[in-house]
Amino acid sequence: MPQNLQGECQPDGTNESTPKIQRIKITRPSEDSEKKIAVKRVKDVEVSVPIVYGTIAFWLGRKASETLSHKWTVYVRGATNEDLGVVIKRAVFQLHPSFNNPVRVVESPPFEISECGWGEFEIAISLFFHNDVCDKQLDLYHHLKLYSEEDSGPQSTKKPVVVETYNEIVFPEPPADFLARVQNHPAVVVPRLPATLSLPPAPVQEVHESGRGDTKDHMLSPWFVNFSEADELLKLAAARQQVQAHIMKLRRQLSMMDGMPQSLKPASG
Repeated sequence: MPQNLQGECQPDGTNESTPKIQRIKITRPSEDSEKKIAVKRVKDVEVSVPIVYGTIAFWLGRKASETLSHKWTVYVRGATNEDLGVVIKRAVFQLHPSFNNPVRVVESPPFEISECGWGEFEIAISLFFHNDVCDKQLDLYHHLKLYSEEDSGPQSTKKPVVVETYNEIVFPEPPADFLARVQNHPAVVVPRLPATLSLPPAPVQEVHESGRGDTKDHMLSPWFVNFSEADELLKLAAARQQVQAHIMKLRRQLSMMDGMPQSLKPASG
């Protein structure tokens, strides 16, 4: 059962979020398909990427009309506003068919779309990852809200309606090349790696460009939900991954021992 994480917002914004901590585990491709491209995976390791997706909607005030009442932005960002471009290659936003060009493709961070309109609807968001991360897309769904259900007062042009959802994308047994790129990146939670693990060198450009797509100074950042427990969540996620990796390792060792001749098994007691 996911735990509830209460979000905090700046006093001049309306926070409609009731974020839940959910872990979306990405299934790895079949071994046969990976043998063809010689993918080296790191056993007994999970890495996770905490993300937030949502919308912020502003009433247009005197400029509002029946068919154009709000300006809004839908986005996917790092949970602590770090650059997600190290993992996500492309985001596709599916808007209501009444919009011109309802399928919007964003090829680089920040992954967001801004529009104006009058109605609420569900937005489909598809995330595509870099080639060394995963070959499967992740589909998310978010309902655009223009009107607050909690605030019964008059609308204000300075008081947006904010709705956000927190998730963790989990990559079990990540490719070695991917792990080498992100092991020191602030947007990715990586457990303590074995001292004996040898990873390929990370590309130089990743070191210099790691912060180019963060949202710390984004014009909408004053209204982003402040996950006051985000740092603790990231620490808990890292600790949980270490425990799970240790369990997986023990299971593999027990499985190997079950297949050993009795004479080769270590004596008990």
